[in-house]
Amino acid sequence: MIYACHCTICQRQSGGAFGMAAMFGGGDMTMTGIAPAHFIRQGHGRKFRCYFCLECGTRIYHQWFTEDGDFPFVNIKPGTLDDTSWVRPGCHVWTQHAQPWIRFLDDDVVFRQQPGFEEMPRFSRP
Repeated sequence: MIYACHCTICQRQSGGAFGMAAMFGGGDMTMTGIAPAHFIRQGHGRKFRCYFCLECGTRIYHQWFTEDGDFPFVNIKPGTLDDTSWVRPGCHVWTQHAQPWIRFLDDDVVFRQQPGFEEMPRFSRP
């Protein structure tokens, strides 16, 4: 599932109007090359490990976690993929913070805040 997040944290992190993430099962991803570094941030009542490239500083992915362990998904920044031609958000979240010039299409799935996972549409690569 790919989503665009319009929260103020993602706006700051991306340097744009929104951030994007592609959610995958944690066991579905393997990293090659240089191991990424990470920092921890809090937001929306959750803790996140935010991973980035030590050489160029690009954010690669983030993962929610609790004191009990990691959330079973990772959120990859889709702009870091080699082929981004298929990337389109399946929904938009935290739109209450969307920039006033953003216009959603009639068929866009839009949530004012963070929906539950069962509410978010599933999206697979064509």
